Amino acid sequence: MNPINTMVCKSSLALAIAFTLTACAVGTDYVRPDFQHRVQWVAPLPHDGQTISLVNWWAQWNDPVLVELIDNAERENTTIAQAAARIRQSRASYQSITSVLFPAFMANAADIRSKSGQPNQDAASTGFGAAGNPNEQQRSRNSSLDAAWELDVVGGGRRGRQAAQQRLDARRADWHDARVSIAGEVASQYVNLRTCEVLLAGYEIDAKSRAETARLITLKSNAGFEAPANAKLSDASAAESNARWIQQQAECDINVKVLAELTVTSEALLRQSLKARHAMVPTPAAFVVTRIPAKTISQRPDIASAEHELAATMADIGVAIADRFPRITLTGSIGFSEFSGSGPASQGRTWNYGPAITLPIFDMGRRAANVDIARARYDESLAIYKGKTLRAVREVEEALVRLDSAAKREQDTGRAFAGYQTFLAAADARVKAGAGSVTELEEARRAMVHAQGASVAVTRERLTAWIALYKAVGGGWSDRAASESSEPGETKNRLIKDMK
Repeated sequence: MNPINTMVCKSSLALAIAFTLTACAVGTDYVRPDFQHRVQWVAPLPHDGQTISLVNWWAQWNDPVLVELIDNAERENTTIAQAAARIRQSRASYQSITSVLFPAFMANAADIRSKSGQPNQDAASTGFGAAGNPNEQQRSRNSSLDAAWELDVVGGGRRGRQAAQQRLDARRADWHDARVSIAGEVASQYVNLRTCEVLLAGYEIDAKSRAETARLITLKSNAGFEAPANAKLSDASAAESNARWIQQQAECDINVKVLAELTVTSEALLRQSLKARHAMVPTPAAFVVTRIPAKTISQRPDIASAEHELAATMADIGVAIADRFPRITLTGSIGFSEFSGSGPASQGRTWNYGPAITLPIFDMGRRAANVDIARARYDESLAIYKGKTLRAVREVEEALVRLDSAAKREQDTGRAFAGYQTFLAAADARVKAGAGSVTELEEARRAMVHAQGASVAVTRERLTAWIALYKAVGGGWSDRAASESSEPGETKNRLIKDMK
């Protein structure tokens, strides 16, 4: 039989044996841990008869400026770009690890020329030409196709591929988590800016009113119709109000700069865009929160990422165990070689094949220690997964409590602010008519400013609680949503999916 045919037949037999041996893999297959927070929600649920889901939730805030800012952040934010880069790294790592399971081929070619022998030095020095042994010239040419395949007998390579796949899925979930977090952060800063603008407008009106009152009281004091102490009091009140207004302006400017950084937008363009809804606080639509914690928690991409990492560390245990077993490698080579020189020339085909076995005998317990390390890392990942799950339940509960508290207090603070405004207007009218007390007027002003700040703060707290709840339930993300659009590069908001 032709040697090449013989090699092919034997290689086929070896392959059949190899596939038979690789029918199983060492280690334990991953099974989702039987762990969940089994209690029902204790906090009140903000249903209020509404059943709006997280589908296009940001659009339901009825604020196109906010939606535009979130879209810009998802396209340009550096945190999301880093998450996308980590996806590409994990994908390349998966491809690299997968390649180990298949044969590797290498083409080689060489054309080597050499010369040996030395001329007769005496003859060369006489000038009569070279004498003695002539130089010997040799030429060797060869080309070959080499193949090597390490058989995955105990499944270590497949466990490595499983780990790489799980880490790739974890990085994809991290990318979705980054998008949810950035959207929530942009919305929070936007709410801070709009409520800041509301306070700024109120403080500006108050500062101008106090300045005018101080001017009138000073005129009366100079004319002898008002005590000098009252003039000093009204002037101090005007100065205090003006300082408060300047400080609030600085806070608003800082919020704009933070938004510019989050959305990667020039401050000038951002300010131009923000003018459209100056001092207008958005109103979010309510959405349903399920009463089953496990279902709600499953909506969080960070929990999914932690579980993928847990599965990867389980596969790593199989990789470490497989390293303690013998390694079998099939090698083969087919080529052509040619040699010519002072002697007879030779040329012809060359081939070789055969298995190679590497058997670990003694390593001072290194491989056994690696298995222990892998198991300890799995235990660590399990603890992280459980910790994130418990924290997710807590974050949902906290958001629900804050939302319920703010909703109950918002109406009261609004009514208090309106009452103090009416009282201030009456006190101001009495002072201008000469029948009121400046001290009473300033107390009314302080009460009105405090009530305004409390009212706006509660509104901001309620909106921030909605955003926190949106983030706590994962922004509507789900494995189904990830499978439909799990790659970066698209600008459509793909995180906001139905929670049902």
